[in-house]
Amino acid sequence: METVDVSSFNTDIVSRDYEVNIGAYFSRGWEIFKQFAPGFIGYVILLGVIGIVLGLLPAPLGNRGAEGGTGLLPFIYQVFIAPVLSAGFYIVAFQIARNRSPEFSDFFRGFNRYLPIFLVSLISGLLIVIGIILLIIPGIYLAVSYLFSLLLVIDKNMSFWNAMETSRRLVSKKWFSFFGLLIVLTLLNIAGAIVFGLGLLVTFPLTGCIIAAAYEDIVGLNSTSELEA
Repeated sequence: METVDVSSFNTDIVSRDYEVNIGAYFSRGWEIFKQFAPGFIGYVILLGVIGIVLGLLPAPLGNRGAEGGTGLLPFIYQVFIAPVLSAGFYIVAFQIARNRSPEFSDFFRGFNRYLPIFLVSLISGLLIVIGIILLIIPGIYLAVSYLFSLLLVIDKNMSFWNAMETSRRLVSKKWFSFFGLLIVLTLLNIAGAIVFGLGLLVTFPLTGCIIAAAYEDIVGLNSTSELEA
């Protein structure tokens, strides 16, 4: 298990001066999405099918007949598997941003660094929930501030806590601008859900591409990544 240094963060990244350009991120994100649109849409469908199948399994393994609870397999999937699968959107977006041809198997490369990806999802999620339970505002602050945490783990090979602290300190410099970006992305996905949820096939992966575009502009991508091995 990785050693946690609660004071660690990347000073080179945190010290950068930048501006948040939402329009440019939408444009760049769309360009990234278009280059592998069938793959992105197919991956969303695959994740949706997995969720449906797990939900249809009878309790206690699945959600059917669970009377408002969560079955064992859906719980395991949501906590231990889904965060790594969600990282696939960023991994493929980064591949495209590096001008490389992605393959569908790239969506699963998050398993190459399972532990830090799992930990950054688990710990940041717990801290956000605790913040919301206590005073709401701290939870909202952390939810925005940890925006780049997973991306730093994927691209910079950071430990989970280093990634969380680096993201928090960097994003906090323009916190309200990032809050506005996430509001717009939320509205985008609400619009995608209106048409029987079919729009989410595009808006959900597009959201990941837009966030990847913001990261590319503000942090900058490594020319290579450990996840490509």
